[in-house]
Amino acid sequence: MMSERRDFRTLLDDRRGLLEAPHYQGQVEAIALAIITAFRSGKKLLWFGNGGSAADAQHLAAEFSGRFLRERPGYPSESLSSNPSAVTAISNDFGYENVFARQVEAFTRPGDVVVGITTSGNSRNVVYGLEAAKRHGALAVAFTGNGGGKVADIADLILMGPDGYSAIVQEVHITMGHIICDLVDQALSHGVG
Repeated sequence: MMSERRDFRTLLDDRRGLLEAPHYQGQVEAIALAIITAFRSGKKLLWFGNGGSAADAQHLAAEFSGRFLRERPGYPSESLSSNPSAVTAISNDFGYENVFARQVEAFTRPGDVVVGITTSGNSRNVVYGLEAAKRHGALAVAFTGNGGGKVADIADLILMGPDGYSAIVQEVHITMGHIICDLVDQALSHGVG
């Protein structure tokens, strides 16, 4: 936890150049292509994370199942963090570390894309969820930061956010997530990609 007072300018400086890392383009384009391929093949997209990353999972899932910028059919995209009955029952019966893995077992089929979001890369339930995705033949994608953590060794594709506190990493995740949404929408709306 940061304890010193930091003014607006200092906080803004923390974010300067945040979106300029050269590796983002290749990672984002690869993730978008995987999602395009899955949707074109009738497969689905599942998302999960904890706290702010759970909110990002819900947000990005809704961009696909609802609408992003273009009028088009809804895409099969869902957040596994969103059903409180499932989250609490699984946590109670199997432990919180299995809350996503259990749902991935239930809902994932070969060819689906599963995205786990963790700013540290080490959230045990996200690690287990991505491992379950791979066991079930899904493509495992990690949105991570701070060097990648354990999920970087598991995932087939990663979006590697910056080093720093969770808010900074999440700001990159949601921006790059929106770019992924736009790339997918364009490809599926215009038949390219």
